[in-house]
Amino acid sequence: MSSLVVNPGLLPGRAPASSAERLTSITVQPLPGEDWRALCRRFADRLRESEATPVHLQVFGDRRAAADVTGALQNFLGRGDWPVTWVEGNDCSGQPVAGLQVHAFTGEVEPLLAAGRVVGSVFTDGGARQCVVGGLLPDPALSRPEQTAQALENLQAALETAGFALGDVVRTWFFLEHILDWYGDFNRARTRIYSGVKFRTGSLPASTGVGAGNPAGAALALAAWAFRPLEKNAAAEEVASPLQCPAPAYGSSFSRAMEISTNGGRRLFISGTASIAPGGASFWADDVYKQVELTMAVVEAILSSRGFGFADLVRAAAYFRHPKDVGAFAKWLRAYEIPPLPVVTAQCDVCRDDLLFELEAEAVSAAPG
Repeated sequence: MSSLVVNPGLLPGRAPASSAERLTSITVQPLPGEDWRALCRRFADRLRESEATPVHLQVFGDRRAAADVTGALQNFLGRGDWPVTWVEGNDCSGQPVAGLQVHAFTGEVEPLLAAGRVVGSVFTDGGARQCVVGGLLPDPALSRPEQTAQALENLQAALETAGFALGDVVRTWFFLEHILDWYGDFNRARTRIYSGVKFRTGSLPASTGVGAGNPAGAALALAAWAFRPLEKNAAAEEVASPLQCPAPAYGSSFSRAMEISTNGGRRLFISGTASIAPGGASFWADDVYKQVELTMAVVEAILSSRGFGFADLVRAAAYFRHPKDVGAFAKWLRAYEIPPLPVVTAQCDVCRDDLLFELEAEAVSAAPG
């Protein structure tokens, strides 16, 4: 990777860290009849109202719209010095943009640059230093496994420049083009890299791995979240899934969930979750509603195990192999009387050809008092 520098001068000065600082999440999807420009404007308005600096933006949409959407966001916001991960997760209703999601922080944020491009954000929150890296792309000329290794090596280089290590990573997102053609090769390449890493938590990161392209035409795009405690009561730990076996049991190198705790509260990262039985086999082939039902039962069990519920979700992404199946998720929400969730629904292949639906989620609980 090119040399990287932490450059706090790119962002305006902010007050010293205080208890009022917070990490916030914003999700927007197109409203009926809303075009992508109006969507970007509405997103920009929400972000300004939050008075927070983005630490990572994910855009779900047609890669052919990437330049226009990026330009519109910079026009509305007047800047764009934060990492962006473009996910070719097309809107299930045919719009060029399925949605935008951002993590943003109201305190000081230090951009992390590579070759003049922001690839990460560093901030300190509640007794822990954290780094979110996004939009990492390998050389498309390499083989797919080599691109996987290079992406993780680039991540390691970025983190080390900011004072972190690969072992500090607690959450990853891998968006693989043509995932069904090479998911096994990806897993083997990821496992080889991870085998030489001593993770601070003693556990593999939580993760999402779905099929999605990127504007650069690389085999994958990578985003990650690193966490380094500064105080005794700041920590990160693996959270098991009560209804599923650990993913490494069938060759996937990730944890089902990971929780980080700081003075400000707890944040639970739930990995991409699908209709997988306790033993690791896919369940309910060809029945998308049953797959949604099992997936959501698994997610609810993880939430409940840590004292959370669906009302505590601050971000989620629902991936459908077929756009026509998006109604199954809406039907489930109605059936169980779940209030509207901060979720983007997008067309992306799941990692097995018999899986039709996957959901990742993030829940937050503020510290008492």
